[in-house]
Amino acid sequence: MSPSRFMNGLYAGRLVRPALVCAGLLMAPALAASPAAAQAGFANPAATSLFFRPGSQGAAAELLRLTATAQADGLDPKRYRARDLPRLVRAAESGNPQAIARADRALSELFVRYAQDLRRAPNVGIIYVDGELRPQAPSAAALIAAASASPNVAAYMRNMGWMHPYYAQLRRQLTDNPVDPATRRLVQTNMARVRSLPASGRYVMVNVAAQRLFMIDNNQTVDMMRVVVGKPVYPTPMMAANIRYTSLRPYWNVPSDLAAERIVPNVIKGGTPYLKAKGYQVLSDWSDKPKIVSPASVNWQAVAAGRQEVRLRQLPGPANSMGDMKFMFPNAQGIYLHDTPQDELFGEAARLFSGGCVRLEAAHRLAAWLYGKPLRAKGATPEQKVPLAKPVPVYLTYLTAVPSGTELAIYEDIYKKDAPAVPTGRRMATR
Repeated sequence: MSPSRFMNGLYAGRLVRPALVCAGLLMAPALAASPAAAQAGFANPAATSLFFRPGSQGAAAELLRLTATAQADGLDPKRYRARDLPRLVRAAESGNPQAIARADRALSELFVRYAQDLRRAPNVGIIYVDGELRPQAPSAAALIAAASASPNVAAYMRNMGWMHPYYAQLRRQLTDNPVDPATRRLVQTNMARVRSLPASGRYVMVNVAAQRLFMIDNNQTVDMMRVVVGKPVYPTPMMAANIRYTSLRPYWNVPSDLAAERIVPNVIKGGTPYLKAKGYQVLSDWSDKPKIVSPASVNWQAVAAGRQEVRLRQLPGPANSMGDMKFMFPNAQGIYLHDTPQDELFGEAARLFSGGCVRLEAAHRLAAWLYGKPLRAKGATPEQKVPLAKPVPVYLTYLTAVPSGTELAIYEDIYKKDAPAVPTGRRMATR
């Protein structure tokens, strides 16, 4: 069923009166006071109608428009066809509370089925460090309660309030505008990635493709900043995790491959005094309690050639690559957010300089938002751990197409994760 067929009064091969569509199928102010309707309510603790109460005008039409175009979501529209719905709606026109409850139940079941299908975790290569951040299909009761709490149910359906706000906006690029096949693939690819993001709450989002960080609270972007992300050879992964603590005056434990690439050539060129000048220590091993060893004990040529590994640690200080702090969401990949002394990098259009971690333009600003106050180190002790009273989720995502007002902003596919699509670095106007 297409939206135009429904709006013209045809649904599942049967005639539905357009007046019902325009009015949200039916208005029934008395339903909330009806004991019979309360007994027939579907998964609704308040036992009131979702689709036939004041404030629900147009809600059913919006839901049916969504389910009829479910192919845009990568879902089969046949799964959401409800052949009995027109008959139930016609019966509800009488105003009979039991008939209204039956029609509301059918629409509610359709809504729950569709919403649950969309909220299941997509398979798009995201690492869920903390399992509770993996999208889960909400219960029917939770979905109905959330929709019922909206003052405008039609807007809730139209904006797909159970999804991240980007989702419905991207989806409308496909359903409300003529698009070429390449753009369709690009938008659907990004819709799948957006499905991993929460519908609400307080969290940090890093769009690696845009090289920007967003602080989000109750669907509002409170603050944002530029970031530096991984080079294509060291890509920053898509990841969902909980920021659990901040480390002030951190060490930089240099990954072996980066030590060989960035530091060892300088040691070979300038000698071991280079290490002292930059605040590096050579450690015996990668255990939790390594010993400091002499740089003279290392065969630096063998390290440069890849025949030997070395563990280097940079002490806190002005030259430290971690800056004043790092935000930790412990994970096997060794990824975190951190300060940096290299402010000049944030002036670059393409900020692909890291080994996979995310360098922040304004780490102190993020800390103040996370903790509700500025963070300051106490003394010179390295690695001062400051736990968060309540962990804050961070989502490292990769969105190469995002809604921007009435336009679609397209970012360069820096890691070549997308199928060939549309030219990058431009905005596409929408109607």
